[in-house]
Amino acid sequence: MLQTRDPARAKRFDRPIVLVGLMGVGKSTVGRRLAVRLGLPFVDADHEIEAAAGMTIADIFERFGEPYFRDGERRVIARLVDGRPKVIATGGGAFINDETRALILESALAVWLDAEPRVLAQRVSRRDTRPLLRGRDPLAVLTDLAAQRNPFYALAPIHVTSYDAPHEATVNAILEAIEK
Repeated sequence: MLQTRDPARAKRFDRPIVLVGLMGVGKSTVGRRLAVRLGLPFVDADHEIEAAAGMTIADIFERFGEPYFRDGERRVIARLVDGRPKVIATGGGAFINDETRALILESALAVWLDAEPRVLAQRVSRRDTRPLLRGRDPLAVLTDLAAQRNPFYALAPIHVTSYDAPHEATVNAILEAIEK
């Protein structure tokens, strides 16, 4: 059941809410719903990167490589974290960058959406749009990425687990965690 907008909650936020976590955890889908519930704008950093580059993320990776993509990602997120309240969904690797992570932790409220690699592998296997997974076993890649990245994600002040449940359950869990 889709919950209704709660503008009184939105007024409590004086900075962006930034969702971080591995690919497939639902940052974009949950972020859109969270933004609606709070009456805030929603921005997907990956879409902003694609618009700025004039090509898909997969094309950027293929043509220029991951370091080039990460530099563009860092610049786009720095532009998005502008002090105005909104919900921002980041790519899975964004929070790993020291500069990006420091900016988010200083100027926004970071929320780590977490899920078991098994759940993530099921979710991401539905589409072949993720450059880091092309031609590889999603469960193995996500297990490795979780081992590498979770210590960075754990620096986010709010940690919410995303289970194999409706997205509204995750939105509710984020709202409860934020209010504590």
